[in-house]
Amino acid sequence: MRLLVVAVGQRVPDWAQTAWDDYAKRFPPELRLELKAVKTEPRGSKTLPTLLAAERERIEAAIPKGARVVALDERGTPLATVALAARLKEWPLENDAVALVIGGPDGLDPAFRQAAHERIRLSDLTLPHAMVRVLLAEQLYRAWSINAGHPYHRE
Repeated sequence: MRLLVVAVGQRVPDWAQTAWDDYAKRFPPELRLELKAVKTEPRGSKTLPTLLAAERERIEAAIPKGARVVALDERGTPLATVALAARLKEWPLENDAVALVIGGPDGLDPAFRQAAHERIRLSDLTLPHAMVRVLLAEQLYRAWSINAGHPYHRE
């Protein structure tokens, strides 16, 4: 299965890229974790709906056809790590690819959010986008480790 994280924003601090790379290389060949960073729409004098629509087009272009779309959203369903592990078992039954989408500074286009197959919330805290990438990669790896009986996750 392919886990594709589509994240609005192309520049992240070195520490975030290093952490992402570290987690991504830990996944087994049958479960690939990939990142597709899409350009943030320049703010200028554009309206918020115009900005979000432009970012939505870039996000949709990055998502493989037929992929399950999971939007990360502050209003999404909160998931414990064990529940994420259960999702990681279910997702391959439906699709070979899952796109987990992280919005830009203004979030995700409301229509895109609603159209997603699923909306999840990583935290009640407001987190920097670079940290969200790392936290998501770590939690996906932890979820895989639970399912694989790997010692990374200790209860």
